[in-house]
Amino acid sequence: MELPDLQGREEILKVHAKKVKVGPNVDFAAIARAAAGASGAELANMVNEAALRAVRDGRRAVTQNDLMESVEVVIAGYQKKNKILSNKEKLIVSYHEIGHALVAALQEGTAPVSKITIIPRTSGALGYTMQVEQEEQNLMSKTQLENKIATLTGGRVAEDLVFHSITTGASNDIEQATKLARSMVTRFGMSDFGMMALETVNNAYLGGDASLACSPETAALVDKKVEEVIRTQYQKAEQLLGSHMAELHALAKHLYENETITGEEFMQLMEAPRLTAVAEGTGTAG
Repeated sequence: MELPDLQGREEILKVHAKKVKVGPNVDFAAIARAAAGASGAELANMVNEAALRAVRDGRRAVTQNDLMESVEVVIAGYQKKNKILSNKEKLIVSYHEIGHALVAALQEGTAPVSKITIIPRTSGALGYTMQVEQEEQNLMSKTQLENKIATLTGGRVAEDLVFHSITTGASNDIEQATKLARSMVTRFGMSDFGMMALETVNNAYLGGDASLACSPETAALVDKKVEEVIRTQYQKAEQLLGSHMAELHALAKHLYENETITGEEFMQLMEAPRLTAVAEGTGTAG
């Protein structure tokens, strides 16, 4: 079965929410937007997790915060409160996540940042940046895909600019960026190969295994084109962050001290007149 669209996700959430007591101010449309790509079973788990959270906190009704936290639990796992990061690691993760968020915010047409956190999750993530589209999107332009790749490289770029070294924290970002760039070259006709299918997807409803449908020589060229796409977007992220170092330092300092900031708080800090002053005195390690 295909994954539900925005309206479908909202309706599924409402069906499962009938089984629990929900507060009057819950916005199911907002939850549905945050849960983009979720299956029906995952949406049911979100409602169940929200109900359990309300019970643990001694409340009789599920709130908007319960549901938003449940989305994060299903996507990234529970908060791993016994996972202790050293101050150096915490600082690196702060810059890494702000690197993602800042590159996203500095580009046109990217999904708004809704939350940034450096609280480790049981999925293994030491932090993450959540972006939520304002409406359902079925088509993505070449520019939008490139911007997404640039955003994925933002964490690694921030580490390199600030600490002059890189860590293993970008492994998932690298995987996602490579997958997007390869799809642009082999499936979407967004390279010099033009409208030529170089890859086929088998068993689309069972995970979608992909295999190249071209000669070994062309496959080598595909690898080169994929590398070029990622390198170009990495360089774009370097330029964006390099010209906004004051914002990078100030926002990373704020995230380091608070561990979690909302999208609204992030944008307010970006636009604050005192941002440069806040950035002064921010130390960097390495």
